[in-house]
Amino acid sequence: MTASVVVVGSCMTDLISYVPVLPKGGETVHGTKFMVGFGGKGANQAVMAAKLGAKTALVAKLGTDTFGDNYIENLKNVGVDITHVGRVESAASGVATITVDNQAENCIVIVGGANNELDDEAVNQAKSLLASSKVVVFQQEIPLSTNLTALKLIKSLNKDITTIYNAAPATDSLPDELYKLVDIFCVNESEAEKLLGLESVNSVEEASNAAGLLRKKGCKMGMVTLGANGVIYQDGSGENVHVPCPKVKAVDTTGAGDAFIGSLACLLADESLKGRSFQRKVEVACSVASQSVTKLGTQSSYPTSY
Repeated sequence: MTASVVVVGSCMTDLISYVPVLPKGGETVHGTKFMVGFGGKGANQAVMAAKLGAKTALVAKLGTDTFGDNYIENLKNVGVDITHVGRVESAASGVATITVDNQAENCIVIVGGANNELDDEAVNQAKSLLASSKVVVFQQEIPLSTNLTALKLIKSLNKDITTIYNAAPATDSLPDELYKLVDIFCVNESEAEKLLGLESVNSVEEASNAAGLLRKKGCKMGMVTLGANGVIYQDGSGENVHVPCPKVKAVDTTGAGDAFIGSLACLLADESLKGRSFQRKVEVACSVASQSVTKLGTQSSYPTSY
């Protein structure tokens, strides 16, 4: 099996409640709508790439429960290769409880479950798949040790494979060696604040500083997403580039960051777009992510064209 985009990551069943305002601690609020959907940062990114036409495969773990059964069918339906999506009896499939308010802001609680069982053995079994890829994507809803093993394996292959590391959910530290194994290291505002120990990353100027700090840690490119304000990135030239997002009316921002990462992976893997600049590819990925926030749901909101 071969794929141009491989995602090593998570699958979560999304339990989504829509409310007028997000509840405060100890508060109960009445919701207006409830949905069950498919999420998890890894699967979201894989589904986004597949929907846009990339030959995509996912390396992941699900439980042997109904959520897992339904998730397998979902991946098949959108065209994601599931050869390396394993099933485990030792844990339930991952779940994300999501609350979305009228301003399209959200708060999310995840229970990793089977995602925590994705181990080095699963990565090694996927070696030929990883070797066939053009882009490999990572996030942080699986064990860090698994991500490191996969990144080291890709490095050892000595092939022209672009790695994208989306350091989400947020963490306050990562091993120094990880940065040096990554081509594109991407975080949002709050993730940048926590990881880099910064007081605020809200403006373009603050995000530019954060992108530079990420570069100094050893990755080839530091990238910070700013929601409606677009993306800042810095490559080896030391120059910061700001790519704004199209203005849209957002109804649900859940999974928008994953739509950006998945579409960027697809664009970078597309041989027919080799002549297009990196900045232009980021612009298109921003546009795709902007389209996704105009509909309810996560993967169900992802467009099927640029």
